[in-house]
Amino acid sequence: MTASLIDGKARAARLRNDVSSAVATLRADHGLKPGLAVVLVGEDPASKVYVSNKVRQTEECGMRSIEHRLPAETTQEELLDLVGKLNADNGVDGILVQMPLPEHIDTDAVVLAIDPAKDVDGLHPQNAGRIVLGRTGLVACTPQGCVLLAKEALGPDLSGLEAVVLGRSILVGKPVALLLQNENCTVTMAHSRSRDVADLCRRADLLVAAVGRAEMVKGDWIKPGATVIDVGINRVPAPEKGEGKTKLVGDVAFDEAVQVAGAITPVPGGVGPMTIACLLANTVTAACRRRGLPVPAM
Repeated sequence: MTASLIDGKARAARLRNDVSSAVATLRADHGLKPGLAVVLVGEDPASKVYVSNKVRQTEECGMRSIEHRLPAETTQEELLDLVGKLNADNGVDGILVQMPLPEHIDTDAVVLAIDPAKDVDGLHPQNAGRIVLGRTGLVACTPQGCVLLAKEALGPDLSGLEAVVLGRSILVGKPVALLLQNENCTVTMAHSRSRDVADLCRRADLLVAAVGRAEMVKGDWIKPGATVIDVGINRVPAPEKGEGKTKLVGDVAFDEAVQVAGAITPVPGGVGPMTIACLLANTVTAACRRRGLPVPAM
């Protein structure tokens, strides 16, 4: 068996097209141009690339992009003051503070300061709590992307599937497990303290690997024909490319897994592109909900 590839780039492109259409309708019918504010503190190279991509894609979808690039020496008080001003700005519908923040800034305090109605990253406890309750909120982007990719492979109804989520982080593992429960999956959460973790993974019709360890999930951990969503982004040495070269790999040993799984996301090109696309969709959703408008299908 050779698994089919779940094309995250193509699915993200379709979602961005839906966002663009929704934005055009909002502008035509209500004179509304949703605005996304992105805040970057410091000079982390990866974060700078992510922010540039978010700004570009926001503008390509017809939305207003508000970018704040702050020096690494920015104090927590200064950052919280900026967040407060963005909360009060009616032209800002979504606020994203790029992580990681410098060590002298309390990330939890910053997340708590963001208006939950503008928390398009879905990290505020109110939005996280709404997932637990099965209620409407702004859903964290990467977990949301994982579910959309699972549906891309398996169809819109995931009911009855046995799902295993490997990893229990508050950013991916816990929320994706809750989202899958809300989709009527039977969910097991495995982690570093789980016994016989390979056996647990082998039960899964749907396996979400979000443990943050390069190629931890081997081919014989996977149930034949299972769908595998690989959230991992790990940079490892690539001597075959030359001295000092590196490459990106996931949490799944792809070359082994592709011989066993029914469908699998590649790394890169799988979950990654969906994160920004879901961020854009969340911004449209936030803009509509803040004004009591129906949220368009996306």
